[in-house]
Amino acid sequence: MKENEVERLNLLKQEEKKLYSDKIQYICGIDEAGRGPLAGPVVVGSVIMPKNSFIEGINDSKKISKKKREKLYELITKEAIAYSVGIVDHKKIDEINILNATKLALKISIENLKIKPNIILVDALNNMDTCGIPYKSIIKGDAKIYSIACASIIAKVTRDRIMMEWDNIYPEYGFEKHKGYGTAMHISKIKEIGPCMIHRKSFIKNFI
Repeated sequence: MKENEVERLNLLKQEEKKLYSDKIQYICGIDEAGRGPLAGPVVVGSVIMPKNSFIEGINDSKKISKKKREKLYELITKEAIAYSVGIVDHKKIDEINILNATKLALKISIENLKIKPNIILVDALNNMDTCGIPYKSIIKGDAKIYSIACASIIAKVTRDRIMMEWDNIYPEYGFEKHKGYGTAMHISKIKEIGPCMIHRKSFIKNFI
C-alpha cells in the first residue's frame, strides 16, 4: 500500500480511534443512498468494522467507480463484524416524505444488525430513532469517517443492484444507466411515456 494511501486511511480512522475504549468496542457507521432520485427506494447501510480494519481504497461511494465499489463491497461485507441494510420503497417515500423515509430506513437497518453497537456515527442526519443507541452526526461523514464510508458503499451497491433489477422490468426508462436519478434522459422518458410503478409521485409532479 502506498504511503499516501496509508496516510489517507489513517485520517479516515482518526475519529474512531478516539472513540474506542473499554465501554466502546463496536462503532457502527451509517449512510444512505437514494434520497435524490425520482424513482426507486432509499437504502441505508449500517456496518460495524473491526477495530484494525484497513481496506485499501475505502472512500465516499460517490468518489469510486462502479467496478471498484463492487470489489470493495465484497471486501467490506466479508470483513465486517456485522452489517445490514434498511430499504424503504417509493410508496412509503410518497406517504411520509423522503427525510422521514430515510430515518425509517436507518431504524430498520439498525434493527437488522446482529450485534448491537455501542455508538453510531451517521452522515448528516439528526433527530431519528437509533433504537436507544447514542449517535454522533457528522457532516460529509462519508468522506471523513472510515466506517461511514464503508456504509456508503454498502448502501450504494445495494441500491444500484435493486435498480438493475427494475431495469429488467422497465427497460424503457434506462434505470441501468441513471439508477432513477433525474437525468435529462430520464425526465424526457417520463414526459414521453409517463411514470411507471416505482416512480416517486411526489418527486415527478413537475414532469407529468
